[in-house]
Amino acid sequence: MYDSVDKVFEIGLGVINKIRETQCEKLDEAGRLIARTHMNGHKFFVTGSGHSHTVAEEFYGRAGGLAFPVPIMTTELTLEEHPTKSSYIERLPGYAAILAELYGVSEGDVVLVTSNSGRNAYPVEMALCAKERGAKVIAITNVDHSSKTSSRHVSGKKLMELADIVIDNCGVEGDSAMKMEGMRASICPTSSMANAFIVQSIVAACSDELLKNGIEPPVFISLNSDGNETVNDELFAKYTRQYK
Repeated sequence: MYDSVDKVFEIGLGVINKIRETQCEKLDEAGRLIARTHMNGHKFFVTGSGHSHTVAEEFYGRAGGLAFPVPIMTTELTLEEHPTKSSYIERLPGYAAILAELYGVSEGDVVLVTSNSGRNAYPVEMALCAKERGAKVIAITNVDHSSKTSSRHVSGKKLMELADIVIDNCGVEGDSAMKMEGMRASICPTSSMANAFIVQSIVAACSDELLKNGIEPPVFISLNSDGNETVNDELFAKYTRQYK
């Protein structure tokens, strides 16, 4: 009766363990780069389109999350207004360049771009724009999937070919990893599970680097515990959504 449920745990934990076995060095490198960027007075941006935009939400605006990430997360990149709108937007040339300008991506900054396939115009263009502006790029992507597909960007490049640090979410081609008899399509996309662990690992590495340099990491706490309603106000005032 519970075989299918157990299989989801088997698949998910398998992916997480593979990330642990193969990506820890990259996760540590990413966290320390972000910490140094923050210490040097520069910004850390995070972005993605479609379901990948949830990485920005995982990094920012939640209890236990760092206060200084700047999410590049317009409604067009999410599923908020229409279920397939972001699929068109992420293939649209020029949109990433507009956002890089609006958010003020600059030399010395870090831009983390998440894209499972890493082939569409938005993530590739954002990586290119960031590098042209002198920023470092961290990619979270599915290396297996990306290796088996062609780029949809005019440059012919994919996200994993442009990033300074590439973190593999260790998924399979197509993301969905569980086949069931009687179904044509697979279920159980693993990227969301993987991304949550990846983000929290980067946060931990970043916090560790800040502490080693005598800096207490600015971290949000839960506002849903009694007596905490105003604790985050100073962090919100200092860091939240810096449009300059």
